[in-house]
Amino acid sequence: AWYVPCLASLETLQELCRKENLRCKSIGITNKSLKSYEVEYLCDYKVEEGKAYYLVKWKGWPESSNTWEPRKHLNCPLILQNFLRDKNEYLSRVREGKALKVRNRVKALKPAVADYIVKKAKQRIALQRWKEELNRKKNHKAMILVENTVDLEGPPLDFYYINEYKPAPGINVLNGITTGCECADCPAEKCCPKEAGFILAYNKRKKLKIQPGLPIYECNSYCRCGPDCPNRIVQKGTPYSLCIFRTNNGRGWGVKTLQKIKTNSFVMEYVGEVITSEEAERRGQLYDNQGNTYLFDLDYDSDEFTVDAARYGNVSHFVNHSCDPNLQVFNVFIDNLDLRLPRIALFSTRTIKAGEELTFDYQMKGSIDLTSDSAEGLSPSKKRIRTVCKCGAVCCRGYLN
Repeated sequence: AWYVPCLASLETLQELCRKENLRCKSIGITNKSLKSYEVEYLCDYKVEEGKAYYLVKWKGWPESSNTWEPRKHLNCPLILQNFLRDKNEYLSRVREGKALKVRNRVKALKPAVADYIVKKAKQRIALQRWKEELNRKKNHKAMILVENTVDLEGPPLDFYYINEYKPAPGINVLNGITTGCECADCPAEKCCPKEAGFILAYNKRKKLKIQPGLPIYECNSYCRCGPDCPNRIVQKGTPYSLCIFRTNNGRGWGVKTLQKIKTNSFVMEYVGEVITSEEAERRGQLYDNQGNTYLFDLDYDSDEFTVDAARYGNVSHFVNHSCDPNLQVFNVFIDNLDLRLPRIALFSTRTIKAGEELTFDYQMKGSIDLTSDSAEGLSPSKKRIRTVCKCGAVCCRGYLN
């Protein structure tokens, strides 16, 4: 027997069951819960005969089942708080930042206000589900948060979170490595970096000590050393909790750190779909018209392959460009020693404060043809139109090409 995964959300399935009066224990619809009601969000407000009423969207029920309920029936302080905040936020924007005088005797909301509140509530739910999905799929301990206080944009519709390279058909990202170092205490004379002809990339505090342009060779799955080896950094994933947030200056989504990051620390790995350079050229021409290219040429040894993070990627997919970045690109080799297929790691160039946005220079060596979803950067070799840079740095070049 075979099956395909259901693409409908749990709430959608619950809604269908209730609408058709069906029971399904596996999704929580039983005789007891078939008629249960839980507030999902509030849609509108009115006052009748001196009593306040809220239009309620019930969780797992279609919008046709929305009902007006008196305030005393609602035991949902956080949802009420969100409703009032969204209302005041809309009115503040309409008044172009002027001081808002909230009138407590409003008899009913204008349709535009109610419409905004519903859209904001749906966005909040969608972003919460997206955050939960990202944290289910990640393979590191640090948390991923999502935040949008700027507009009504929701999660990207055609983006799939992955933790490592996704090779296109016909591309093998592993070269069958079968040996590792015999060090009991790395680094030793025949540790992985020295065997490759390079020095150990990290110091005793597990911070980067090599210059940009030099490769990093970490111990691999066949090495004798254990997980606490000082030469195992990138392979453990990002150690910092990060937040994907909506920027307020037209750069689309960005990423900020929720923790202080010290200089020369590993922050995240750049992953995506591995494709040939020929395929990258074809996709690049299509992406140019859409303004959402995420092509990263793997040009450490040759230009045979490219990483495309447009549809498949991790948090780095959302990192914006800056002419004065706080992240630097390094090529990393672990279980794959094929010089054509290095892993791409981003390290801090200075101390980064909690709450600060993470950025790297799309034109730095090793990073080519990357843009955020606002079309902020295009490869000099593939660009058709000059793209204005919005990084805001004092040393901003003005354009990304």
